[in-house]
Amino acid sequence: MNNKFKILVVDDEQNILDVIKAYLEKDGFDVITAMDGKSALDIYSNENIHLIVLDLMLPKMTGEEVCNRIRVISSIPIIMLTAKSEENEKIEGISMGADDYLTKPFSVRELVVRVRALLRRAYRDFSPMADILTFNNGDLEVDIKKMVVKKQGVVANLTTNEFKILTVFLSNPTQVFSREKLVEKAFGANYEGFDRTVDSYIKNIRQKIESNHKEPTYITTVYGMGYKFIPSNDEVKK
Repeated sequence: MNNKFKILVVDDEQNILDVIKAYLEKDGFDVITAMDGKSALDIYSNENIHLIVLDLMLPKMTGEEVCNRIRVISSIPIIMLTAKSEENEKIEGISMGADDYLTKPFSVRELVVRVRALLRRAYRDFSPMADILTFNNGDLEVDIKKMVVKKQGVVANLTTNEFKILTVFLSNPTQVFSREKLVEKAFGANYEGFDRTVDSYIKNIRQKIESNHKEPTYITTVYGMGYKFIPSNDEVKK
């Protein structure tokens, strides 16, 4: 597994942040830290985060609220940290959307192992630093450097703008993007086009990469919110 994933670590104790950051960076990960819930959400909104290590007891906004807000728009892996050890507290944490749970004090080496395991499961088809990405046993192939997309071995002929939008999705699998956020990520904050033009781009991309563009399995619609990219067909809920 390529380790160049970006991890957000959120805790209100600086010494804990420093230790976790040091261990994760030693293992090859990029790490961003935050000391309160509001800052964590701001960072998540502006960075391409692949996993979150989240303490429950945070100032300004609790870890529970941060998790709930993120779960509305994304299935990004979340590991919760807490001083509470009761079984019902752990169950509550998992039920609100956490993928894993560690009770303080904990082994940082164990945390790193759990981080790696979660990333393998969540991004098994995706390596963020790879030059060529393949999905569903070669059904879709994307050459990042050459900007070439192939569907079942045939070049899909995406335009430059379509490719930019697709790469935003590839960098953030399973994350929901509003039209506005897609425009900002793909073209920059000063883009003068209308965010509704994203719908046209999505329609064109689907016609080129989906087996049936009327029933898309890669770029799916999250009604009332936007779009997300699903890297594996077996993740699609029929």
